[in-house]
Amino acid sequence: MSRKTPSARPVDVLIASKQEWSSRSLASILAPQGYRVVKTYTRVQAITHIRRNPPDAILVDEELPDGDGHALCRDLYDQGLISPSTPVFLALSRPPTRRDRLAALRAGAWACLGEPLDAEELLAALDVFVLAKLDADHARATGLVDEMTGVYNSRGLTRRAEELGAHASRLHTGLGCVLLAPETEPPDGDVTATDTPLALLRRIAAALRTATRHSDAIGRLSPNAFAVVAVDTDATQARRLAERLVSAILGEPLPAVASLPRFRLRAGYHGVSDFHVAAIDSSELMLRASAALQRARTDQPDAWLQPYND
Repeated sequence: MSRKTPSARPVDVLIASKQEWSSRSLASILAPQGYRVVKTYTRVQAITHIRRNPPDAILVDEELPDGDGHALCRDLYDQGLISPSTPVFLALSRPPTRRDRLAALRAGAWACLGEPLDAEELLAALDVFVLAKLDADHARATGLVDEMTGVYNSRGLTRRAEELGAHASRLHTGLGCVLLAPETEPPDGDVTATDTPLALLRRIAAALRTATRHSDAIGRLSPNAFAVVAVDTDATQARRLAERLVSAILGEPLPAVASLPRFRLRAGYHGVSDFHVAAIDSSELMLRASAALQRARTDQPDAWLQPYND
């Protein structure tokens, strides 16, 4: 790459193409420029790798053995498999027409590649797009808000919880934390749909904002778990809060997404009545609520809600 990027790590480009010769040709162009190329040959292989290790740029064939390239482009963003700043290219086996370019853009692709491939244009586009993507990654890593859902990210919630803990300690009042996580069932026949779709994550975040107080802190602690930290909330009140939040989430109308799977919620909670005299800090409070959620998931599979127990 000709420009200095915000990251010293290798830049990954994933290719999803049914043609081995096409993948090798692209790899021969990209590798000498410092890109690390990953080759996949089906939709399933591409999604499996992206879930495990999201790349910095993606090149998708218009036609794959097990799916349509346009649909894959849409799924990558709609299901939250990649960040909105990840560039995706749709590759055609012909010179693209205006209609082709519009169809690619509407599917979420940033650009449309055609045959014969202009290697210089592709490298120039990657040089610009990947630099912007890495810069956005750096901003997210040092920021406080989860861009997918609009609530705090883990860093932001940890900082806000410290502030709420200090407030609760000064006033000798309670502090509680509730963790919630959806469990989804993949659509029939889709073995790749193991992660929570982005539409469902946004639905949960919106419901949490509606059902909580302005003083409460809401965050996405992991790809599949949300937390609410609330002042004036002891263990009993934390349980009531968890029940109210679950009711709010389940009461929201389903988004108009045909592939949205069925789901159920599990929750864990912990609270103390006087945070000033508690032998824990806000981070430990969240860890205990997380441990309770883990119990609800594993040790007590028939119970959706669990308190923290020493």
